[in-house]
Amino acid sequence: MAISSTLRSMGLIGRCFVHPIFDYLVIGGGLSLIVIPAVYLLADPPVMRDFTMLPWFILCSNSAHFAASTVRLYTKPGSRDALPFLTMVFPTVTLGVLTLCMFEADVIGRYVQLIYLSWSPYHYAAQAYGLAVMYCVRSGCELTQNQKRFLWWIAILPFFKVLLVATSKHVVAWHIPEQLVWSQVDWRGGVNLVTEVLGVLAMALPLVLFAQVWLTNRRSMPLISLLVIMTNGVWFVVFPLIDGFVWTTIFHGIQYLAIVMIFHVRDRVARPENKRGVVFHTICFYGMCLVLGYALFNCLPYGYQMLGFGAAESVLLVIAAINIHHFIVDGYIWKLGRGDANRRVVETVAIGTGA
Repeated sequence: MAISSTLRSMGLIGRCFVHPIFDYLVIGGGLSLIVIPAVYLLADPPVMRDFTMLPWFILCSNSAHFAASTVRLYTKPGSRDALPFLTMVFPTVTLGVLTLCMFEADVIGRYVQLIYLSWSPYHYAAQAYGLAVMYCVRSGCELTQNQKRFLWWIAILPFFKVLLVATSKHVVAWHIPEQLVWSQVDWRGGVNLVTEVLGVLAMALPLVLFAQVWLTNRRSMPLISLLVIMTNGVWFVVFPLIDGFVWTTIFHGIQYLAIVMIFHVRDRVARPENKRGVVFHTICFYGMCLVLGYALFNCLPYGYQMLGFGAAESVLLVIAAINIHHFIVDGYIWKLGRGDANRRVVETVAIGTGA
């Protein structure tokens, strides 16, 4: 009985990468459920109205996290041979397209912005789904194809909600001004109702899936898989749109940095010639991400300004290009194929826990 209870408890917690406290708070997003209420209750003035500290948070979390995908791409074992176009050609293509967009910023700049702003909540949802499945695989909870499909649709519900709330990101508004979208037919009430329903479903359906897996698979999904889906929902469902984007930007960046550093450090430590410890590789990786993030978001726009382009288009289009490059790279570097370095990291034991 005691052994059965212990195994059930381990199944609920799941096999963590570092330690349950770290994984649940940082990678699972649990820290945001503590920090955000504390900020709203204790901050004076509220942080959403005082942006003096926000650039530092953005640099240390979000800018570094965008850089992390590129650093991971070039340090992941075998990536240059497996992805020659992505590693050797795609950066040049991205820079070339960005430069062309600068010359026609008035014409196509808005659409580049819309692409990246529309893609962002989808990217956040896809990361939540990927992490949830990753923890299931790591914990020995094999989801069926239908369960994975159900989990996918649950994960992207906040994305659909954002598209409906922010009409400027809706495909209709790409061609029709927002005021005309609403002035022709009084359908705002219906849209608001749909968004409320999507918000409720984003919070309730993960619990339904958790119960369904428990009943049909005779074991539970790890709770961290449930948490990572629901925290992404909280960021976009509970808060107003602008607040939600700010909080997601910060905590998604922290979440991403944590998981990519774990994979990077595992790969480095496993090298036969390695003589350094976990702390050394962690500091080096984060340092590279911080420097590259600063160069991309702070220095590259100044470079375009020095070439004679305006400050606004230089900043906005560089941000959009970096985001789109990150989204595309991310789709390749997180594959869990058999024999892939990522798969080996997922299947190894947790650092310091023996779990």
